[in-house]
Amino acid sequence: MVKRARPRAKEMEAAAAEASRRARHLRAISDATAAERELEELVFGDSLVAEEGELLQRLAGPQVSAARSGALPCRSSDSESENEAKGGLSSKGPAWVDEDDEAEERIDMTHRYRRELMKSDAEKILTKKKLKARLEEQFQRAMGGVPAWADRENRKKYKQAASDSGSDEDDDLLCRTGNFVSSSESLPRGILEMKSCLPANQERLADGKLSTVQFHPSAQVVLTAGRDRSVSLFQVDGIRNPKIQSIYLESFPIYKARFSADGEQVIATGTHHKVFYVYDMMGGSIIPVHQVRGMEEKFVKNFEVSPDGSFMLLTGTSGYLHLLSMKTKELISTMKVNGRTTACAFTSDSSKIYSYSKEGEVFIWDVRSRKCLHKFEDEGSLEGKCIAVSKNNQYVACGSVSGVVNLYTTDVCLKENHPKPVKAIMNLVTSATSVTFNPTTEILAVASNEADEAVKLIHIPSYTVFSNFPVFRRKQIYLTQSMDFSPRSGFFSIANNKGKALLYRLKHYSDF
Repeated sequence: MVKRARPRAKEMEAAAAEASRRARHLRAISDATAAERELEELVFGDSLVAEEGELLQRLAGPQVSAARSGALPCRSSDSESENEAKGGLSSKGPAWVDEDDEAEERIDMTHRYRRELMKSDAEKILTKKKLKARLEEQFQRAMGGVPAWADRENRKKYKQAASDSGSDEDDDLLCRTGNFVSSSESLPRGILEMKSCLPANQERLADGKLSTVQFHPSAQVVLTAGRDRSVSLFQVDGIRNPKIQSIYLESFPIYKARFSADGEQVIATGTHHKVFYVYDMMGGSIIPVHQVRGMEEKFVKNFEVSPDGSFMLLTGTSGYLHLLSMKTKELISTMKVNGRTTACAFTSDSSKIYSYSKEGEVFIWDVRSRKCLHKFEDEGSLEGKCIAVSKNNQYVACGSVSGVVNLYTTDVCLKENHPKPVKAIMNLVTSATSVTFNPTTEILAVASNEADEAVKLIHIPSYTVFSNFPVFRRKQIYLTQSMDFSPRSGFFSIANNKGKALLYRLKHYSDF
């Protein structure tokens, strides 16, 4: 009995000590001034005024009950406490209610951005709801109804149907073919997506052979010229291609015509004439150039214009090349090759000239010094016909009388005398008379003027031919005289001997 009484005496002593501590605390609270008590209530609430025993009992209540039941006390996690705090905050109402928010906002419709939405002068002021309805009405009128993505009813029905179908749609998807991949930036091989448009010169077809077609370097305009002694300009829209202007050169069948680099002039040479013409489009005048001092040539036919607009290169007889100033049309220098030059091409930076001889040799000239930098032989060429340099200066294409077009890299051409072509294109069975690269160096067009439909488009990265061009069931190309791509490859045009500049829209390219 004595042993059991000792622990109970200790418990009674601890309870008495706790009661005295509470009494001291209550006296301290009661001794506080009225101002201090009011400040504490504002900052901490009424909890400090309550008795400390009750506060401790509330805080310790769950633990005491848990201890009595024999269960271990559990510590709530941080996430639970956060959730409780969030729940407490979300249950609270708004801090205040502004009466102006409930009032209907009125909007001034006479503002310059909203005038078009007014139906009458009585609608100078509209409520926000009416303006929203007016905007929705205008949007639906422009879209031809409510779009599928904006129709909530249809979207709910579609989602419900999709959930009901389950895996049936997946099986259906695997049974169908289609373009499920977005278009790549690089041109794919195999099939070239294109659309045949009305001829570029539909509003004025040439009477006879059309010798030249060329796109303007900066405007959406195409140039055509032919043996009917006319030069015509058309606006290219792919639908109607309206005519802009035509000029007539009397007794002057045109052999070749070209835009200047800035697009402000057109240079035209004749089939059997020493004179050539310069058409100033800005001034509207036609200037004949009868004689170039220092140049002795019976005929002026083939020529090239440098991409930077500084030079004009005339191909003479007996291997002579005459370099003229584009500004003054005066002779700067003359170069000569062994044999007879049949075709020339500037590099895109206008620093070099590639000249192709009838003997199958290619001479590379430095424009500034007018010296021959290198010479190489075109593999297997019996007679050179045409040459072209890609816009990125990576490739050189040489077409010969046998119909073979050899494709070289410029690095090899500048180093070796007998370079090996990266690809020998043998799709033509008659002489290759025209070669041209598109501006992105992804397509090489090769053609012959000795056979109908003799045009091929080659995919450069893979060196393969696009199988869907030309379409032989619809014969319309006939004898190809000239070809050109628009500045951003959106269009491709072919001039034939029937007086038409055939026009094709290349769908891979979005710009003109």
